[in-house]
Amino acid sequence: MEKVPVLDVLTEAFKRLPGVGPKTAQRYAFHLLQHDRPAAELLGRTLLEAVVKVGHCTRCNTLAENALCKLCSDSSRDATLLCIVESPADQAGLETTLAFKGYYFVLLGRLAPLDGIGPNDIAFEKLLARAVDGLVTEVILATSFTQEGEATAHYLSQFLKSRGIKTTRLARGVPMGSELEYVDASTIAQALRDRR
Repeated sequence: MEKVPVLDVLTEAFKRLPGVGPKTAQRYAFHLLQHDRPAAELLGRTLLEAVVKVGHCTRCNTLAENALCKLCSDSSRDATLLCIVESPADQAGLETTLAFKGYYFVLLGRLAPLDGIGPNDIAFEKLLARAVDGLVTEVILATSFTQEGEATAHYLSQFLKSRGIKTTRLARGVPMGSELEYVDASTIAQALRDRR
């Protein structure tokens, strides 16, 4: 059996990244090997170290080097607020706003029945235990506004409300700085329904 060339393996590895197609993957591989070997070595070492050292926070599921992530270790945050997000990237995006001072729970996915992803695949039991810890008074559902994200938010809302937990959903509407004529109709309709 013929061995696959290392350059092909490297290109295939880059193709596994979201949004990276064959041409871009090949360009990354060529650039690193031709123009920036120190960056290639740094990338390789750092990636290997991250794979070994980074796991999930035992409390909120985000990526962390320790048992508890930096945010869960911060006792100055508001323990009555719990924000549910789909991924560590979503959590990081919300944190950059500096608008939320509570804690998070990262689902590490969303419900997608057609793909066979149900409540047990998104750490549902762990979330329930966290939401009913006696400190949380409001759960904020910050899932995506896709069909799967909406289904996840609806399912979680119904389940948590049935246990007496107040749930809210992120608002939707017209983006800041946009002109109405260029905004899609469903976004405008939602903005009208959610007006304040």
